[in-house]
Amino acid sequence: MARYAREVAVVAFAQSDHLRRTDELSEVEMVMPVLHQVLAATGLKAGEIGFTCSGSSDYLAGRAFSFTMTLDGVGAWPPISESHVEMDGAWALYEAWVKIQTGEADTALVYSYGKSSPGSVRDVLTRQLDPYYVAPLWPDAVALAALQAQALIDAGETDETALAAVGARSRDAAVANPHAQLRGPVPQGDYQVRPLRTGDCPPVGDGAAAVVLAAGDLARRLCERPAWITGIDHRIEAHSLGLRDLTDSPSTRLAAEHAGVFEAPVDTAELHAPFSSQEVVLRKALGLTDEVTVNPSGGALAANPMMAAGLIRIGEAAARIHRGASRRAVAHATSGPCLQQNLVAVLEGDAR
Repeated sequence: MARYAREVAVVAFAQSDHLRRTDELSEVEMVMPVLHQVLAATGLKAGEIGFTCSGSSDYLAGRAFSFTMTLDGVGAWPPISESHVEMDGAWALYEAWVKIQTGEADTALVYSYGKSSPGSVRDVLTRQLDPYYVAPLWPDAVALAALQAQALIDAGETDETALAAVGARSRDAAVANPHAQLRGPVPQGDYQVRPLRTGDCPPVGDGAAAVVLAAGDLARRLCERPAWITGIDHRIEAHSLGLRDLTDSPSTRLAAEHAGVFEAPVDTAELHAPFSSQEVVLRKALGLTDEVTVNPSGGALAANPMMAAGLIRIGEAAARIHRGASRRAVAHATSGPCLQQNLVAVLEGDAR
């Protein structure tokens, strides 16, 4: 019996080149080429898309309802069915997938973007913390990730040498990714917050991504080898860090169970692990063996555009299926401090 009412696949994926700064580009100018590219890959026009959903953050843009500006890049006339999530684009994809499941649309355009360069993203991310007890202390994302990394080291699950190897492997893999911000050997550098060095942390940069979803036989007409979303789920953990075991991610494991990750082997995993220590946690939660190719794109350690990095993980996994490099892949996205909220999707190619 099918897991869901309708077959839905990623039929196209596009992303920008991820750069440290894009001062000369507005969000609209950054998003438009990506939207044109992903639509051109399917032959669809904007007016033929049944539903459009975007993901971004007003905190990064520094103004309310900033996402309405990027609709100029989509083309909102004639009127379109549109929505937005104040989240990574992976959650916009989930909303679009639900829309198609209901039968209200057969196709969906999902896009997300983030410009971290104008301000201090480490300061901005403190605003997602508990406003009474934690946020007033201004612990930034790197400091919190360092707490998680130290907990893993204290538990004997990793060490600084192993963490450095994660970063080195990721950026070596990114050599083949023309969109990555960091490629090839990158020095570990100084401690940012002990035990995390520069090489254990993601680059700060700007970027955008987009995918097209389609249902059933339409997906087969639009794409020679659709990447079918055979399972997708997301879960969240307690807001308070003191209530969580930072060496584990039960929300990732639960989402993976509901998405069907453990029902058959996977050959590829695109993990949204902005810090090298978080890959250790995710590998354990997802039960990934050494036979699984992890982050062949370089992952978030090679390019981490806020609000788009999670959608890119789904897109990269889908792209490997499109070109026949993967048969069954798992894609993961995260939001919040120390892997607080996690989305897991399983993508598969047609058996034939």
